[in-house]
Amino acid sequence: MDAEVESPMKGILLKVLSVVIFVCMSTLIKAAGNEIATGQITFYRSAFAMVPILGYLAFRGQLRDAFKTEDFTGHIARGFVGILAMSFGFYGLVHLPLPEAIAIGYAMPLIAVAFAAIFLGESVRLYRWSAVVIGLVGVMIITWPRLTLFREGGFGSLEALGAAAVLVSAALGAVAMVLVRKLVKNERTHTIVLYFSLSASVFSLATLPFGWPSISREAFLLLMVAGFCGGVAQILLTESYRHADMSTIAPFEYTSIVLGLIIGYFLFDDIPTAAMLVGTAIVVGAGIFIIFREHRLGLERRGARKHVTPQG
Repeated sequence: MDAEVESPMKGILLKVLSVVIFVCMSTLIKAAGNEIATGQITFYRSAFAMVPILGYLAFRGQLRDAFKTEDFTGHIARGFVGILAMSFGFYGLVHLPLPEAIAIGYAMPLIAVAFAAIFLGESVRLYRWSAVVIGLVGVMIITWPRLTLFREGGFGSLEALGAAAVLVSAALGAVAMVLVRKLVKNERTHTIVLYFSLSASVFSLATLPFGWPSISREAFLLLMVAGFCGGVAQILLTESYRHADMSTIAPFEYTSIVLGLIIGYFLFDDIPTAAMLVGTAIVVGAGIFIIFREHRLGLERRGARKHVTPQG
């Protein structure tokens, strides 16, 4: 561990700032309106995120090296899955209350634990499997009132489609996390970040022939700032991991639901339901338990390595 990592408070501060800016990004996208094509949203989110990312890499002297890769197809696959996850997530965001969309999105790290066990062969013990199952029950408590709208309005219910879309986004996001886990074995972090923004912009632009409606100047500005915020938040998130262990800062991701509740209430008149609050508490609790278990297992592994004799 280098000297930079030994600043947990700085890491926590950077993480919280990234969460605040990511929530601001979501707020701007939701404020832009629900008549905008999803491909348009993802394009502005990805393209304008390149501005702070390129500036950050240039400042650190990493811009030239960032384009060097040994796994171009891996970046393309990660970008394709990532942009699909982003598309479904943004569709759900514009059709659901902000805190609800955020809460359902918490399913992603839970699903990622299962996918890591299935596709990467990672060891997941009974405690974490139990937490994943309980957390997914919490997700269903949140989404079930929306999904039942399919019975009443069929596929014409935008709220039901929104809830289903965020669930699909969470599953695709978990697949993207698995792909990133494979990439980090040989690729640098800034290379992964750069290629994702590039590939996401190109894939989003490919949706242009399917129809991008003209948007107002106000909506354009909102999406432009949202994209810039996304890039800044990604930089802050990346920097936070330089100063603290993931297990230390990961729980602060859940501060987003507090911000979502406040912003949703004052800007969009979103009043949380009892099911949403109960389900969110279960999901957050399960997520924090998994983080705690990861931390404990990490300490045990480090302790075991310290006590290994030269003979093994």
